[in-house]
Amino acid sequence: MTPRVLVTGATGFIGTAVSAQLLAEGKYRVREALRSAPSNLAAGADRVVVGPVTGATDWRTALAEVSAVVHLAARAHVGRDGSADPLAEFRVVNVAGTLNLARQAAAAGIERFIFLSSVKVHGETGTFREADPPAPADAYGMSKHEAEEGLRRIAAETGLELVIIRPPLVYGQGVKANFRALMRAVARGVPLPLGGIRNRRSLVALDNLVDVILVSLQHPAAVNETFLVSDGEDVSTPDLIRRLAAAMGCKARLISVSPAVLLFAATLLGRRDAARRLVGSLQVDISRVRQVLDWAPRVSVDVGIRRAVASL
Repeated sequence: MTPRVLVTGATGFIGTAVSAQLLAEGKYRVREALRSAPSNLAAGADRVVVGPVTGATDWRTALAEVSAVVHLAARAHVGRDGSADPLAEFRVVNVAGTLNLARQAAAAGIERFIFLSSVKVHGETGTFREADPPAPADAYGMSKHEAEEGLRRIAAETGLELVIIRPPLVYGQGVKANFRALMRAVARGVPLPLGGIRNRRSLVALDNLVDVILVSLQHPAAVNETFLVSDGEDVSTPDLIRRLAAAMGCKARLISVSPAVLLFAATLLGRRDAARRLVGSLQVDISRVRQVLDWAPRVSVDVGIRRAVASL
């Protein structure tokens, strides 16, 4: 019988693509676990409404006759969190919700559990490898790190085959949030004071991330591994903007302003963290995923950008 995969967060930017690709390959049946019943589900998948993802969510129906779980549901990183205790809010979904699902999955005899973590487990700036000590700098990264640690304990206790994937910024068809805002600014010809930045940033195209997830579902060497992933080509912020403009057939309007001045201005506006991501460098070494899974990025940065722009 064709194995069934449970995908959580199935209506999100990444989840929609994962479900669609699983169905397109024809190797799996797909079940999508949903908070509520929306309209943009992948054709051919069955659905189970589980409600909010917390430490009390009942996953029994969703996990019935499932052989693997791709856990994408999470409380996403937000630039301005108005909650009194952001870490506590992130922990409800990202830690308690994740570990509750993993425990129920192990009890149900699920073989493999794919967890989408984040490069933010390592921090905000630097060059990272999987073995580097975690140093999360915000509540979102802390919650992902805590979830990873809890999942490893569950896997050790139960034999659940765990795979952890830590992507940097993900972009592609249907991208939202800051990347979409940047695309719109470039398309409108807004002058951007980012021409003086000399950084290097790793990104991962949606197609490449989905491919790593699917390979991790079936590759025997993926068990109990943690992988950093990217497109294998790091770009500067000005270069990214120029490539976006080229894909749109317009001209990049870049103004050279000192990164120090940008950070100072952003601090006054309460946007220092967002500015640090624009001016700072964050690079990941993907040697391990290349070696262990014999994996290479399927699409280039330019192809990923064209696909992102096409959905603007």
